[in-house]
Amino acid sequence: MISLSDVRDARERVDEVARHTPLERSRSFSEMSGADLHLKLENFQRTGAFKIRGAMNRIATLSDAEREAGVVTASAGNHAQGVALAADRAGVDATVVMPKFAPVSKVKATRGYGASVRLEGVDYDEAQAYAHELEREESRTYVHAFDDPVVMAGQGTLGLEIVDDCPELDTVVVPIGGGGLISGVAVAIKEQLPDVRVVGVQAEGAASAGESLKTGEVHEIDSVDTIADGIATRSIGEQTLDVMTEYVDEVVTVDDREIALALTLLLERAKTLVEGAGAVALAAVLSEAFEYEEDETIVAALCGGNIDLNRLGTVIRRGLVQMGRYLKITIDLKDRPGELERVSSIVARTGANVYAVHHDRTSRDVAVNAAELELELETDDAEHAADIIDALEADGYVVEVLS
Repeated sequence: MISLSDVRDARERVDEVARHTPLERSRSFSEMSGADLHLKLENFQRTGAFKIRGAMNRIATLSDAEREAGVVTASAGNHAQGVALAADRAGVDATVVMPKFAPVSKVKATRGYGASVRLEGVDYDEAQAYAHELEREESRTYVHAFDDPVVMAGQGTLGLEIVDDCPELDTVVVPIGGGGLISGVAVAIKEQLPDVRVVGVQAEGAASAGESLKTGEVHEIDSVDTIADGIATRSIGEQTLDVMTEYVDEVVTVDDREIALALTLLLERAKTLVEGAGAVALAAVLSEAFEYEEDETIVAALCGGNIDLNRLGTVIRRGLVQMGRYLKITIDLKDRPGELERVSSIVARTGANVYAVHHDRTSRDVAVNAAELELELETDDAEHAADIIDALEADGYVVEVLS
């Protein structure tokens, strides 16, 4: 179990590398939620995520023999970059094992910080198993991504900053993957402000913490499936469970649609780019995954901003769908002159903007004298999208909504 003094000691080691990141009140999200909502912008951290805090603290406490032998770790990306940079700063050799499907941007960044990267396994847990093999074979020190008191204490320095910058807070909302961040943050905050509520958030496709806290034993799920790859672990840790049991008040989940919406809104309203894991805390507030009072002072931790650009477009599209700003439909047309113009005129009258058009006469599902028309449309909101569908159906078209 870690203590407040452990976290304060960690700050002395971490401060030379980790930034004190901004904490800003969001007028837009305060109005949307009804709360007094503040954002802890840890996506502005060096390496783009909070992981540098724990990694730096762990490597700073290595013995001379451990430094000489080097370190090894497993990570989906953010911890990988934190360990790579911390090891480089300390002159320690680092090997990082990442899942085969880790975002390319995170793999390149980790190599760019000086670590040797090996791609093994389909997810974090399989990568971790291989990293432990290297630990034994090469006598390296394993730097755990979360289940290590020294790492937890390093992550807890984020909590110290929250208390320094927003001592009036009522609730802090923190993402949960393995539980290292929320454990450190909860200790740092609760030991100073015991009445503050600590709410943890997991992605629905990687949710093990709730059952673990309910039973008092680590619950491992069979697989993970979420756009929030930074918190896509099958289970929390044994040691993080102990801390969370004592200090965390509530754990909730959000689904990928809610995560995508929060990420898209952060881009549009706050001009802030986060990854999926970085959006879950805000998603929990906006979706009212937990109860809060009007004007309650809430701090949402945006824990990382390392999103792969190939994934970003997909996530934004999902977010626009949730906002009613994107509509994809198919219509069966009679294969005769003027039909496409007729549909176009209806869409134009409704004020929609056309992203893309696909006209297909050859599909097996289309009659010989017909064609399938697929439209991607930019819309104002959900009501506008419904008006477009109503207008087409009023003119006799059968409309299938794809997204």
